[in-house]
Amino acid sequence: MIPSDIEIAQKASIRPVMKIAESLGLKEDDLEQYGRYKAKLPLELIDDKKVGNSNLILVTAITPTPAGEGKTTTSIGLADGLQKLGKKTSVVLREPSLGPVFGIKGGAAGGGYAQVIPMEDINLHFTGDFAAIEKANNLLAALIDNNIQSKTRSLGIDPRTVLWKRAIDMNDRALRKMVTALGGKSGGIPMETGFNITAASEIMAILCISKDLEDLKERFGRIYIGDTFDGKAVYAKDLKAEGAMAALMKDAIKPNLVQTLEGTPALVHGGPFANIAQGTNSVIATKMGMSLSDYVVTEAGFGADLGAEKFFNIKCRNAGISPKAVVLVATIRALKYHGGKDLKSLSEEDTEAVVRGKENLRKHVETLASFGLPAIVCINRFTSDTDAEIEILKKACHDCDVPFVVSEGFAKGSEGTTDLAMEVIKAADRFKEPFRPTYELNDPVRTKIEKVCQTVYGAKFVLLSNKAKRQLHRFEELGYGNLPICIAKTQKSLSDDEKLLNRPRNFDINIREFEIAAGAGFLIPIAGNILRMPGLPGTPAAENMDINSDGVITGLS
Repeated sequence: MIPSDIEIAQKASIRPVMKIAESLGLKEDDLEQYGRYKAKLPLELIDDKKVGNSNLILVTAITPTPAGEGKTTTSIGLADGLQKLGKKTSVVLREPSLGPVFGIKGGAAGGGYAQVIPMEDINLHFTGDFAAIEKANNLLAALIDNNIQSKTRSLGIDPRTVLWKRAIDMNDRALRKMVTALGGKSGGIPMETGFNITAASEIMAILCISKDLEDLKERFGRIYIGDTFDGKAVYAKDLKAEGAMAALMKDAIKPNLVQTLEGTPALVHGGPFANIAQGTNSVIATKMGMSLSDYVVTEAGFGADLGAEKFFNIKCRNAGISPKAVVLVATIRALKYHGGKDLKSLSEEDTEAVVRGKENLRKHVETLASFGLPAIVCINRFTSDTDAEIEILKKACHDCDVPFVVSEGFAKGSEGTTDLAMEVIKAADRFKEPFRPTYELNDPVRTKIEKVCQTVYGAKFVLLSNKAKRQLHRFEELGYGNLPICIAKTQKSLSDDEKLLNRPRNFDINIREFEIAAGAGFLIPIAGNILRMPGLPGTPAAENMDINSDGVITGLS
């Protein structure tokens, strides 16, 4: 029986971070160390020429079960496998949010024998990046409130139009909607507002799209707050907020260097969710990894309909980069789930459910092909998978005319991923042209949405509510019609209805409203009832966590 993730991590032989840095060709003066095992790297290490010569590998997945299908574990295992084959490799990942850590999914440091360490630090406060993001976010909220109640410096902001919310890195449904400033005149002007989870803050999105500190500060200034009483748009720069906000981010903008269980360098930076934001680590961290390594493995959140689509159409387009190979993680568990099997019985053999669920895999293969980058399917094997079920999945891959590899990084580390690593090397060697975007930036906004919904989700029509139409008209008036789109949608289905599993057909996508991330540089059509502040599940993962008198943590996964 394989020990728990935290037991494996705590027994691992961890190397000083300086030794990891040396494997990337770095010197001690290049690092800002946070203890013995973590460090931040300066942005000056990014070299655009080296970026162009590196092999970027994207790991995505089919539509996941609530617990996820192992993209991060696969990414780490693949990086270790490439390193084992003699390739200078780094893995570049997002930082975990405390929402999932204490909620249902657990941490985001991988699993089994494919983890990044120190696991407890990475999954909890790490180097304080999320705290800095919260402070920058909430500073702007305080400056907005202060200006509204000011008698001498007021911009005339109409409180009813203010879009900016506060942020906290926790699943707390009670904070979704609230009224502030109920303490009388000294408490300010009462307003209806709420909290977003930190991963959904525009500050997080800006961090992960910026190229340097100056770009970050300029983007902070472009944040759209709301309107004045006479209808004039108000931005963060009108409050002179961007300088102080950027000052809070002076360290958070630098990527964090850690390591895998096998000593492969890992850059962990930024953490936007893919169902409500762009769902991938920072451009800065990705480019730094590409500057320091010949192969860089990275992941994009949830299924290819969310993380991968945004990775291509937002991140890669903005950064001027392209992956040379894409790994699509598929599991027997997910196929059975999409084939109608109950979540509680996914460990039971059910070949008929696997057969029914393979249509979800087929759709994601088609989606990745639409970008001009055929996928390699990684069959992420679980101990409950039977040989008969694996054979059905292999046949499904064969029928899709897509290469496939069974990966066992969770159970075996790099020994279980070398076959996948070899297939990835071959795919990268065959790379000829960068990805094809789903839409052009000068397409009308509605056309962009339709192209994503029809090509990537498989939808029939896109329907906009009257509220969404009014908001879109306003944002187009403000000059935001040429921005890319970042559709907020459930991760549980290809549609906007989480109950429609597998590969739904003849469905419509309902855009109920729009949000604008003017600083990050994209429009956010919100499909269905997606929330920017999740709630805790009936049995939160936090209930299983503890710490003893020696400071040893248990129950973290």
